[in-house]
Amino acid sequence: MNPENKERSDIGDVETSGDSYHLNISTNQQDERMKRAAAKELIEKLYFQLIEGCGNLDCTNDHCASSIKHSLCSNEAAAMAITIVKSNQAKLCGARPIKVARQASGSHSPSTSAQEQSQPVDASGEELPNSVNIQSTKAKKLTETKIKSKTSTHSPSKKFHLYLTEDIIYELLETGKEEASYSHLNQTIGRVFSDADFLKRSFLKYSSNTPKKEPKFCLESKNDDVDVSTGDLDKDIDSLQVSEQDACYSRTLSAASASDDNNITVDIESVRRVYARLFALPGLPFQNCLINAVTTLSLSYQVELKYHRSKEKTRNFLNPFVIVMEIPELQNTEYLKSALPEFCKAAAELSVDSQAALARLWMHYGRERLQDMVNTLQQLITVKVVDSQDLRSYTVADDVTVLAAARLLKVVFYANLLAGRRDSSEQVTRELQVEDADEESMQDFFQGAMGSPKEAKAPVEDKLAKEISLRMIDVREPVIPYANFHNDIVSEQLETDRSFHDHFCVNFPFLLTIPAKVQGLYFEHRLRMFQERRYSVLQALVHDAQPNPYLRLRVRRDNIIDDALVRLEMIAMENPTDLKKQLYVEFEGEQGIDEGGVSKEFFQLVVDYLFNPDYAMFTCDPETNVVWFNTTSFETDRQFTLIGIILGLAIYNNVILDIHFPMVVYRKLMGKVGVFEDLKDSHPTIAKSLQTLLDYDGDDVEDVFMLSFRVGYSDVFGATLTHDLKEDADKIPVNRANREEFTNLYADFLLNKMASRQFRAFKAGFQMVTDVSPLKQLFRPDELEILVCGSKDFDFNALEGSTEYDNGYSKNHSTIRQFWEVVHDMSDEQKKALLMFTTGSDRVPAGGLSKLKMIIARHGPDSERLPTAHTCFNVLLLPEYSSKDKLKERLLKAITYAKGFGML
Repeated sequence: MNPENKERSDIGDVETSGDSYHLNISTNQQDERMKRAAAKELIEKLYFQLIEGCGNLDCTNDHCASSIKHSLCSNEAAAMAITIVKSNQAKLCGARPIKVARQASGSHSPSTSAQEQSQPVDASGEELPNSVNIQSTKAKKLTETKIKSKTSTHSPSKKFHLYLTEDIIYELLETGKEEASYSHLNQTIGRVFSDADFLKRSFLKYSSNTPKKEPKFCLESKNDDVDVSTGDLDKDIDSLQVSEQDACYSRTLSAASASDDNNITVDIESVRRVYARLFALPGLPFQNCLINAVTTLSLSYQVELKYHRSKEKTRNFLNPFVIVMEIPELQNTEYLKSALPEFCKAAAELSVDSQAALARLWMHYGRERLQDMVNTLQQLITVKVVDSQDLRSYTVADDVTVLAAARLLKVVFYANLLAGRRDSSEQVTRELQVEDADEESMQDFFQGAMGSPKEAKAPVEDKLAKEISLRMIDVREPVIPYANFHNDIVSEQLETDRSFHDHFCVNFPFLLTIPAKVQGLYFEHRLRMFQERRYSVLQALVHDAQPNPYLRLRVRRDNIIDDALVRLEMIAMENPTDLKKQLYVEFEGEQGIDEGGVSKEFFQLVVDYLFNPDYAMFTCDPETNVVWFNTTSFETDRQFTLIGIILGLAIYNNVILDIHFPMVVYRKLMGKVGVFEDLKDSHPTIAKSLQTLLDYDGDDVEDVFMLSFRVGYSDVFGATLTHDLKEDADKIPVNRANREEFTNLYADFLLNKMASRQFRAFKAGFQMVTDVSPLKQLFRPDELEILVCGSKDFDFNALEGSTEYDNGYSKNHSTIRQFWEVVHDMSDEQKKALLMFTTGSDRVPAGGLSKLKMIIARHGPDSERLPTAHTCFNVLLLPEYSSKDKLKERLLKAITYAKGFGML
């Protein structure tokens, strides 16, 4: 055989007719290697031509993406390429796709021009014109090429990865270590992480029935004549990277996907191991590529979610969001500049059901990982606010990046709630039924009062909470404490720019501290008061009547309960919306003008009377000093309704009350029902006894405790009464098997059924004022208690630090120094009396005394006058006394005997 014929047999017989290529596979053992190389390259060319096209808009080639009406996925294109080559119908266009198939080693340098690369190449790296017959190639040229290839040094071919797995990353790391260059790793990371389709197929997990390793080509084809294994082609076209995660994608993952929420099929542990290996590299050579790729990916997702919402329902659409959130260095400055902000904007565009799917996935992450995610998003929010807060007219509610990060943090927040300790579904169902019944009862009341349908509530529904069927109040204990979600910088900025009208506070209450929420609620209520005042003036103009812009209460100090009860009851029956006007109180015979201080004293006096033991409306536990409804009280429902109205008005007018309700009262006001766990606050002695019953290890429960399902209690006169927890209660002894049922029924009786009449009236009065308030959306029950009763931290050092001075006083003035020395030496009761004298209330506002802006003003030179105060404005008027002893004597006398209002 001459050299020319030998060369022809080495490469096999590939004939051309016009633009058609025909591969004739011979069985000569001597030609196997070159045949497979030629077939492999032809399949690669067809694959990329089917995926990318030739770029010619007028292309008529049926085997080109430029002419195919419907795009093909990667596995479809690979299957078609093999089928076409096998049927000898391969037809290549004149121009190569942008992504060229890999060429034989050493054929071209990386600097080869695009024009050179656009020409077809044979297995040995030579360029081939479209109409050149491989059999007519000169033997001399082939021989020279072959000799050159034998004598030159070749580097291994680089694989073109269309997805990533743990094994691929490890292989790239080893290759980079051997070559002392991670350029191929960088290119692969940049390619995959910037393309959503590639990243969706990366780091997939498998069903338990599917082996992890499968043949490279296991494409399912309707053509039974196609034998992919013929000529061992399946062993040689690995550069197409069609594996079990690509070519056999649907078959391999069908079982795994069926059980995953919204088809999130990421192998989280694999991703974390990969990141651990990557970020252990010295100098992180891939980081810039990763940052740029995540930015590009996020921008593409933003466009898709805005204009191609239907793609959100496709398989594994959320996988990239899960993979990116696992990057361990997201808190670093490099990511905070562009990658993370753009990623948050993309995540913010997700639909509610997609956000719920992420929350259900992340709930399994554990406390440590969830806290890392919280820290990352909090860092971005803080950096953005700090960098922008000095700008004129900057508001948090208008910052797109902050809003996007807050929306993503909200998903993490609900994942935290889902993972926490929650009330049972049976209890939640019961609570919803009770709430619906109360709502219907309230609506009937308002319709009867006004003769018109009840005012519609503001649309403040949390769509994400509804999607995952979870209310914040249903969570007893989250995995991460609520305080870890608070952002002090955002809270302080909101208090400055007052952006609550933009619903930022209502949409992201978990992000705000309690003082910020109180401030937000204050602005919401002030806005409502202004609307009511404007409506009242308009009504007066239309009907030519005297305007009534305020809720005016004129009471006598010695008959305050009857006066307040009659007036408030008339308002509630005639027009309950008047309760939402700004309160204005007048004491008969006194000259005080209510700018807030008179109202504070009114509330304090009413509370003192209503909770007085002589009224017997409440019982007080001597151990905890908390009060509970007296179920045998002779008072009517009107008085309990009045207390509810008073509580609602205090919240609505930003007044703190000295009320000592147990936590279960605030939970019930928010729509919950009392359970055994709540007895610890309201009935601690009974709770301890029942816990002893539950903890008893012996089998002789019936003999030791001698209890039945009939329980007893005492009325206001001390007489013993009984109640049956179930039918034939006295005949059912409490034993080891039914003791849990007994404790639950007993707690339900004490907390819900026993005082149902009194509490229903109390809650009705409360809802008359707060029915349209965002109270439930902003506050949890424990925060509601702080809103009503204030903080319990009497830190007068904080008060000293926040106090301002006027009319010649300063913090270094001798009189001011003496004043604070006297104050710090006072007893707790005297300190409360000082607060009452100066502010009109002895309660500490939410956030502590540092939030109480007290002003001490100089009130003339030394004299015998007592200190005075403007309680409406928290101003203490203090003369410049000549000595510390005189200051102490005058101040204690003023705060001890102060009562009533007058004009100075």
